[in-house]
Amino acid sequence: MYIIGIDIGKNNHEASIVDSAGKLIGKSCRFSNTHKGADKLMQHILKHIGNEPCIFGMEATGHYWYSIYSFLKSKDFTIYVINPIQSDSLRSMYIRQTKNDSKDSFLIAEVIRFGQFTTTSLADEDLLSMRQLCRYRDSVISDRTEIKLRINTIMEQIFPEYEKLFSSIWRSSSISILQTYLTPEYIAEATVDELFAIIKDKSHNRLTISKAIELRETAANTFGIKIAQDAFAFQLKQLFDRLNLLNEQLTSLETEIASYYNKFNCCLHTIPGIGLVAAATILAEIGDIFRFKNASSLVAYAGIDPSVKQSGQFNSTHNHMSKRGSPYVRHAIFLAATTCVFHNSPLNNYYKKKRAQGKHHLTAVGAVSNKLTTIIYAVLRDNAPYEPKKFAA
Repeated sequence: MYIIGIDIGKNNHEASIVDSAGKLIGKSCRFSNTHKGADKLMQHILKHIGNEPCIFGMEATGHYWYSIYSFLKSKDFTIYVINPIQSDSLRSMYIRQTKNDSKDSFLIAEVIRFGQFTTTSLADEDLLSMRQLCRYRDSVISDRTEIKLRINTIMEQIFPEYEKLFSSIWRSSSISILQTYLTPEYIAEATVDELFAIIKDKSHNRLTISKAIELRETAANTFGIKIAQDAFAFQLKQLFDRLNLLNEQLTSLETEIASYYNKFNCCLHTIPGIGLVAAATILAEIGDIFRFKNASSLVAYAGIDPSVKQSGQFNSTHNHMSKRGSPYVRHAIFLAATTCVFHNSPLNNYYKKKRAQGKHHLTAVGAVSNKLTTIIYAVLRDNAPYEPKKFAA
């Protein structure tokens, strides 16, 4: 059996062939990330090992490995994709020096030969699709957040008192007022009945006519900028149009993500505070749970384990998350933990326990994230719904 290690690059890759004893076969092959380059790789393999059985190994470097992975997969080769988190430790295993530029591709081949590796989760097409959509959703949410910040900035200039009129500027009643009138000048020109009709409908009768009166009077007496109102109104109109489009896209995107998640026999969504989209994101980033030998391995992969600060006899007692692992799964788990602490569950009790110990809110949520990761590991490992009794704090 021959092993072919591929060092992934943006435009060009490098491949090295080793035999079962670790002997380098021929020189490394540099090939482009194109059809022509892939054909060159196949010719290189045929030249040196003919049709002998072989397997491939590569690191998941950004998205640049997808094409060559797809090409090799179509030819029914066995491919192991190593997660980049292992790179530092893998390079410490490098026990030889080569006399060419194939050090990394040779190293990858050696790692596969030694068998000391875990593979990335992106081996299944549905899992890859779900991961792509979940990461895309993160970018859409970032775009939406940026637009909201820009709207806030404009409102602080033209109507600084507005944010105090509602519990949140992004409540349905508030958004409806802003999208209808845009500026304090137009709000002040509206009748109380017109304003009340909107806030009554959107607040489901929670807000009274006094809120409409307060809104109109505050708009008329705002200390905000009085000039260039048309320009601000035009800008707000476009920003709200983009915001509405992103909201529509998020709705359809989350439906698509849920449809992929439902293809898997997964119970992550049974954990209180983890919805279908959060469960899909976590599953897509983790993949096969059995590539982790225990919960601690998953915690380390997510980078939720505490960093260790030690010097001589000093040991820090205020350590932060190591953040060494996958930023995507760490972000997903941290957001899920933030939601979990507000549910009536052992995780909520655990959060309260940490707060009672004097821990800062974020520190307590970090501790919940760690505990949640162990729960996620158990739920995926056992492929069984969450049971609170098993995870009591």
